[in-house]
Amino acid sequence: MFERFTKAARAAVVQAQVEARRLGHDRIGDEHLLLGVLAQPGSVGAEVLGELGVGLEPARAQVARLHAPDAAALGALGIDLEEVRRRAEAAFGEGALERRWSRGGMWRRRGGHIPFTKPAKSALEQSLRQALSLRHNYIGTEHLMLGLLSDERGQAARVARQLGLQADQQELRRLVVERLGRAA
Repeated sequence: MFERFTKAARAAVVQAQVEARRLGHDRIGDEHLLLGVLAQPGSVGAEVLGELGVGLEPARAQVARLHAPDAAALGALGIDLEEVRRRAEAAFGEGALERRWSRGGMWRRRGGHIPFTKPAKSALEQSLRQALSLRHNYIGTEHLMLGLLSDERGQAARVARQLGLQADQQELRRLVVERLGRAA
């Protein structure tokens, strides 16, 4: 499927991994893919979302807040995550929490491949369906965006709604087709 991706769509998927790492997440979720699309300036997906009021920095902040309830819940129990990080780094060295214990009993740095969550995989599959339904033989950021926002229960759709997105799937498709018509 990735061979059908445009350069911008591939860059969006790579950026999703960067965004997940930056937030300290060990999986790439559909919310990270949304950030990846938004990080492709001039792409159809980013432009349509931008026209509808969904920008990269507000979306980054919203994604960070999605995972903040964990810190708040621990705080309610008297656990300060920043203090835990400080003590772990004092005892085991800087970046200690970015390492994982391997089966062989050795420390290894986090890095390399980060797996996709099921909703992210579903969104990628849905992007192919969106491209085919529009009779396109490629997958661009516009198809990724449509695939991400097709599942209203997904984190990407939740972030977009929290940022004020009110367009439904039909309206989004209309805007994509309109934008592609202007670009041709």
